[in-house]
Amino acid sequence: MLATTDTAGWQRGVYTRAELDRLIAPRSIAIVGASPRAGSFGLRTLENLAHFRGAIWPVNAKYQKVGEHTCHASLGALPGKPDLVALVVPRESVEAALKEAAAAGAGGVVVYASGYGEMGRDEGAAAQRRLAGIARAARMPLLGPNCMGLVNHELGVGVSFIPEYAKMPRTLGPIAFVSQSGALGYCLAQACERGLGFRYFFSAGNSSDVDVADLISAMAEDDGVRAIACLFEGVPSAQRLLEAGHKARRAGKPVIVYKLGNSEDGAAAASSHTGSLAGSAPAFRALFDRAGFVTVDNYEALVEYAKFFAAAGKPASTTPARGVAVVSGSGGAGVIAADMAARHGVPMPQPTAATTAALRTVVPEFGAARNPCDPTGQVLSVPESYNKCCQALLDDPQYGVLLCVMSVSSRETGAKRSSDIADLARSQSKPIAVVWVSEWLQGPASEAYEADDRVGFFRSLDRCYAAIAAWQRWHEAPPVSEARLSKKNVSLLTGKTGTLTERAAKAVLAEYGLRGVPERGAKNADETVKAASELGYPVVLKADGDIAHKTEAGAVKLDLRDADALRAACASMTVAKNGFLVQPMLKGGVELVVGIKRDAQVGPVLLVGLGGVLVEIMRDTALALAPVGLAESRRMLESLKGFKLLQGYRGTPAADLDAVCEAIVRISEFAADFADEIEAIDVNPLLARPDGAIALDALIVLRA
Repeated sequence: MLATTDTAGWQRGVYTRAELDRLIAPRSIAIVGASPRAGSFGLRTLENLAHFRGAIWPVNAKYQKVGEHTCHASLGALPGKPDLVALVVPRESVEAALKEAAAAGAGGVVVYASGYGEMGRDEGAAAQRRLAGIARAARMPLLGPNCMGLVNHELGVGVSFIPEYAKMPRTLGPIAFVSQSGALGYCLAQACERGLGFRYFFSAGNSSDVDVADLISAMAEDDGVRAIACLFEGVPSAQRLLEAGHKARRAGKPVIVYKLGNSEDGAAAASSHTGSLAGSAPAFRALFDRAGFVTVDNYEALVEYAKFFAAAGKPASTTPARGVAVVSGSGGAGVIAADMAARHGVPMPQPTAATTAALRTVVPEFGAARNPCDPTGQVLSVPESYNKCCQALLDDPQYGVLLCVMSVSSRETGAKRSSDIADLARSQSKPIAVVWVSEWLQGPASEAYEADDRVGFFRSLDRCYAAIAAWQRWHEAPPVSEARLSKKNVSLLTGKTGTLTERAAKAVLAEYGLRGVPERGAKNADETVKAASELGYPVVLKADGDIAHKTEAGAVKLDLRDADALRAACASMTVAKNGFLVQPMLKGGVELVVGIKRDAQVGPVLLVGLGGVLVEIMRDTALALAPVGLAESRRMLESLKGFKLLQGYRGTPAADLDAVCEAIVRISEFAADFADEIEAIDVNPLLARPDGAIALDALIVLRA
């Protein structure tokens, strides 16, 4: 495990499944604060354990029995060591009860109580740190405080104060729900009420000890889990989240994540809700990409994506077909499917001649023996024709996914159709997805599709195609390669403070191999003329000093062709309080921006995009965590809309892409090497030319 430091300064890697076993798969559960009072959290927890197969030990000195269970006066009076202890006591009693749990040899603890770090007060944060310290010293993983508990659906564990878990349908499925938000996360688990099967639900709450990274890590090792749906707000350690993500990726377990707190108002709400900083949305997107997570942009997509990824598994071959075949009893729905495929870049090729011939044997003349395939309403009188269309398309090597659009919901055909699709899904290796477009949301067979762990199920064609595209990308993505860290000169920034202006910034970056434009410093007009004669006209004149946006400030004059023009430019540049810089005027090439911004939670985030004055207009950028390797820097460039400019466009020569990628790598390495000392870096523009990549301007902002 990687050694990392969380907000309490305690170093550890992510928990393993074995280390969390007694917490998440207990054989005995003690409820401290158990009570027979209706509506109490103690009684609700006890009721939610109605299907639990192990020992249940209520603990409360006030009672002899709670329900049918003998009540014990203390944890020390239990007949054995409890695997899991649920502390259902007021905040004032939590710390003493936690120490008692440690003394009793508990394997894990759940703390419901709130009033800790989420309050934003020093005393609450300090109390939360004490809880974490007690739990860690006892090697007793702690979930919470300010959490809604956990569910292990297979074992009937419902350690939660949400009412009526025990009355939920008992459908077991391959999905784990990991959430920081308790109620919103439990809403995901309630999908079982419409048929979905799941295995675990976790509410991490304030994450004083066990957090989402630990739970993802444990689920990556769980044989019963094929997909992890994560409702995310923030984590103390980005490094441990990366560790968990890479672990899940190696295990072939997709992590589908939706981050709350993407807007400024949302981020403020997240801080007050869980006591964790939300960070910036772009920075977290870069973190999720590096971790190998699949991100969704809306809460409603989480369950659908998780179910599809779990059902689809790996593509049928190492070089899978990317085409999607559609069978729809509605021509209009087929048109929408084609529109959504185009929106998300999912190919829908027409069937081969052999497949078309097979379709024509069952599709009437007035139907569509193509893709999308419309077997028409004839399937009502000849039900087997639908199956034959599906099988013909599944046999076509162009298609890697079959999509069945369910339009009109019918009592007459629903059960048979769902049974046939279930058989198809198990008879071959290509994934099948069903899209339910009827507004009879719980119509006949909808629950059968929801419960089938081999069939994807969507209520939106848009989300279905987005999920298919994400699934294809996830399985096609190359493994994350470790970028190199150079640490060429640990004293490079020693003694430097504040903002390093252009000359100083470029000098520092030159130590990392970044090529800069030749330049001369000058105190007055005469010295600029002398410098220009050495460099050769035409030249660029810049004001020397701490000026972030030189063009807007009038601190740059371009293409000065003689001494008179240069002197006139000096006279007009009133912002040049600290003298001038003279540089040769380089023409041609594509201007890029390469920047670094340090995020409070994520660390240094690299930005690459079209530069110069276009950076704020075009906003054509790509983000990644620093450092990056050559392959990742190349992918960042290729993702830009303006990438064609670098390849040569309408007769312009192509840039030296290897040199550009190397420059990006070098800047990212510098930022990672000095992550604790740098707040921001701005190389704008980095000029990409056939003869290499040249930094024309740079700025480095050091942390206070």
